[in-house]
Amino acid sequence: MVVAIIVVLVAIAGFAIYGAIHKNDVAKSTTEEQAYQQLQKVETAADDKGGILISSEGYGKKVSGAPTVAVYMDPLCPGCGEFNRQTDPTLISLVDAGQINLEIHPMSFMDEYSTDEYSSRATGAILYIASNDDNPDHLLKFISNIYAEDFKNMALKQQAIDAGVPQSVADKAFNGEYRKWMDAINLYTPKRPELWQVSGSNKGVMSTPTITINGNYWDRNQLSLAGMNNKTGIIASLGLKEDEVGQKGTMPSIGESGKPIS
Repeated sequence: MVVAIIVVLVAIAGFAIYGAIHKNDVAKSTTEEQAYQQLQKVETAADDKGGILISSEGYGKKVSGAPTVAVYMDPLCPGCGEFNRQTDPTLISLVDAGQINLEIHPMSFMDEYSTDEYSSRATGAILYIASNDDNPDHLLKFISNIYAEDFKNMALKQQAIDAGVPQSVADKAFNGEYRKWMDAINLYTPKRPELWQVSGSNKGVMSTPTITINGNYWDRNQLSLAGMNNKTGIIASLGLKEDEVGQKGTMPSIGESGKPIS
């Protein structure tokens, strides 16, 4: 598959840098506030900044006292796939136990790396599923499926069905309904300075994956210095021990407003 070949090539970079490919003059001259206002003109299941909130209470309902982990991702991004495969079971366990709120921020700026608008089709499906299937477990499983190492692009719709998404929803999930929203989110999100890398060679640029905890940028560049991977790093940053993951009633020490533990 062409997409599979391209993913291998892009994997050399390790993650996707938005600023390096989004260079048209209109986008450059648009301010963050202007981009935000454009996003507000398009209604979806996402919040005003493009996040899909999931908790043990369902869609759009935060668990009081629990920190919020936000994941900014593109379905074609190799670094996003690596992050998902390392952390997804842990994040889902934390969500199910009411220990965190999880925000999914899908983007689709990597279409130019595929021949079939892969990012837009997958991101559009994420929005459609969130809007039309009230079981967030299905959405999380679908995302896990498309990031699986043995995933085959030709089976996108089947991956949704295998995740538990009803056939009637899966049949319509890839119809391009949210194209305007994707254009707006791809313009707005990289203009948010709180999402720009704070260290490394790409400091000052928004990349995927980007992770925030209670709205604070989580610097993945520091993981190797701490001898941690994505999974162990995020558990420690929340103020939990590994054996506390999935334990209902055991809440992360940083609470709903604390900063990630360094």
